[in-house]
Amino acid sequence: MSDRVVAVVGATGAVGRTMRAILEARDFALGSLRLLASERSAGSVIETRWGEVEVEDLTLADPSGVDIALFSAGGDRSRAHAPRFADAGAVVIDNSSAFRMDPSVPLIVAGVNDAAVGAHRGIIANPNCTTMTLMMAAGPLHRAGGLRSMVATSYQSVSGSGQQGVVELVEQTDLLRPDLDALMTGGWTDPQPSLYSRPIGFNVLPLAGSVTDQGYTDEEWKLVNESRKILDLPGLHVEPTCVRVPVLVGHGVVASLRFERPIEPDEATEILDTAPGVQVWTDDVPTPLDSAGIDDVLVGRIRPTVGHPGGINLWVVGDNLRKGAALNAVQIAELL
Repeated sequence: MSDRVVAVVGATGAVGRTMRAILEARDFALGSLRLLASERSAGSVIETRWGEVEVEDLTLADPSGVDIALFSAGGDRSRAHAPRFADAGAVVIDNSSAFRMDPSVPLIVAGVNDAAVGAHRGIIANPNCTTMTLMMAAGPLHRAGGLRSMVATSYQSVSGSGQQGVVELVEQTDLLRPDLDALMTGGWTDPQPSLYSRPIGFNVLPLAGSVTDQGYTDEEWKLVNESRKILDLPGLHVEPTCVRVPVLVGHGVVASLRFERPIEPDEATEILDTAPGVQVWTDDVPTPLDSAGIDDVLVGRIRPTVGHPGGINLWVVGDNLRKGAALNAVQIAELL
């Protein structure tokens, strides 16, 4: 039995709960588990396969003795507490955006750039869930043909915004559903969204995230900058658009990929069919519903580019709470 001490920070949130479940399902070798969260959750007791664990207040917790800390507590808490866990000897695997673009912090997609784990100095970053999903397909193809550019449009589920996104979608759907005629002809009642800028129920928002430089959202810039860092391609050309869709779980990306040498669909299919953590669907179309609750990302609709032959168009979708967040963090811990 291992004497390794693993801490899950943000243990009562959606990703934190999934981290706990994945640690159990994968029989992760640890001697003891610590669970940390905000003051609001501190003191509650959670049953785990390693026994009952009392949730600790992150702000007051002593990080001494922790070997691996899986953080999913938001950027502000990560910036405040991840360094002190690392200083105490833990390897921090952080799911927020706090350290992703820090040049001294590896940004890891397990199965894509595993070797970069060895460069850590106490903190390892988990990529954005949308970038992660796309990299599972783009990474193996890049190794084969040398990725040069990509146009990527994401279709992101509301759980990417946390539990509040799920609640807003469900509430708006219930409010708008009784008057289908108004939805089809106009005159619908504005549900007064609190999280998103426009209604998400029965709707699509062509703006996921907050608008920043040049009219692009922070989600879109993550897709650009994180892809470059993960693939070690600082000159990679990326044209991103991030869209929020009325789906509970599962981020999908349509991508047009161009390479240093031509890649045909049969070759791309063969490459992806043998890539770790990827399922290629050729007889059916993979959807977010199919991806929910499973570890693999699903790839389908592999086609040749039309305007400029030699590239590949494809669709990839994955559970944003699993491979897009919690699973990848646990896989990084396994690499360690």
